[in-house]
Amino acid sequence: MSAIRQKNIYDPKAKEPFRISRSKIDLFLECPKCFYLDRRLGIGRPEMPGWSLNSAVDALLKKEFDLLRENGQRHALMEKYRIDAIPFKHPEIDTWRENFVGKQYLHPKSNLLIFGAVDDIWINPEEELLIVDYKSTSTEKEISLEDEYKQGYKLQMEIYQWIFRRSGFKVSNKGYFVFANAGKKRDKFDGKLEFELTIVEHVGSDGWVEQAVVDIKKCLDAPKIPEASETCQHCQIREAIRQAES
Repeated sequence: MSAIRQKNIYDPKAKEPFRISRSKIDLFLECPKCFYLDRRLGIGRPEMPGWSLNSAVDALLKKEFDLLRENGQRHALMEKYRIDAIPFKHPEIDTWRENFVGKQYLHPKSNLLIFGAVDDIWINPEEELLIVDYKSTSTEKEISLEDEYKQGYKLQMEIYQWIFRRSGFKVSNKGYFVFANAGKKRDKFDGKLEFELTIVEHVGSDGWVEQAVVDIKKCLDAPKIPEASETCQHCQIREAIRQAES
């Protein structure tokens, strides 16, 4: 796939709000240079293929929780993990879960339209929303959020919490990751994968998001490409290629 994308490019002179997805906030935090090249100049990183198996698991979990949502019932997993909540019933729930649409919030200071598609939302007796994210994996290790690559999961949830809070909803600091872990211990495949479901709680803190949005606006308005992150492998590869060619 091409790394060049010409759509949704930031124009400092434009008056209409500019859309910034949750994943682009992730990109900015990872490397301001890659973010600037992508959103300001239209030069994106090479696109990765979609994870169709993960998408299938997400779709099936949504159907499972939607059945309970209609009747205001708790899932057996909620009982197991002693989570006093039910799936949140709202007329816009499907819109909030739709990719490239999601829940949107127009940040007035920056005129940036921040959006992200949640996997699910539960609600507790205090009428606080609980942001829920589905994750697929296959590991024999204990499911947790302590792995280095999973730290981004926490940031993703905190962005969703921020969006819903700024949109006027009462949101709990608590959120939940529902992990579907595909086992490998069966004697043979038989065309089936068996998943074990685990819930991991995350107590989020979205205080960093506001400043990140302000910093994104400053980055987009800057006339020069910012410095790369020291840990950005994409920028390291680009620099190695440049040096080799020169």
